[in-house]
Amino acid sequence: MTTMASTTIVFGLVLTVLGLAGYFLTGTSVTALIPAFFGVILLVLGLLARSDSIRKHAMHAAAAVALIGCLGALFSLFRAPLATRPALAVLSQAAMAVLTAAFVVLCVRSFRAARRARRV
Repeated sequence: MTTMASTTIVFGLVLTVLGLAGYFLTGTSVTALIPAFFGVILLVLGLLARSDSIRKHAMHAAAAVALIGCLGALFSLFRAPLATRPALAVLSQAAMAVLTAAFVVLCVRSFRAARRARRV
């Protein structure tokens, strides 16, 4: 299994736990599950990336999903004043933005390293 496939699975699990924790701590607010939705998708893509034949496609899809998640979380954070929303919601959105941004950065680094390795 490649390192990025494992990393994708870990990020997927962390986002899933974040979403489930938010869901149960807010009294079952469905929007609190948004990080979990992205987490499950990343988890599935990480498992698919274990296969050599589709690794490249799965990892590019995972990077795209994470980028969409990051942009969505940032948009949600900046759409209304932070003081008008529950602190847990703001914390969850900020955590999702940071986690998905970090994952995108790791993906870009991995893609660049793989391209350099093919040239050599």
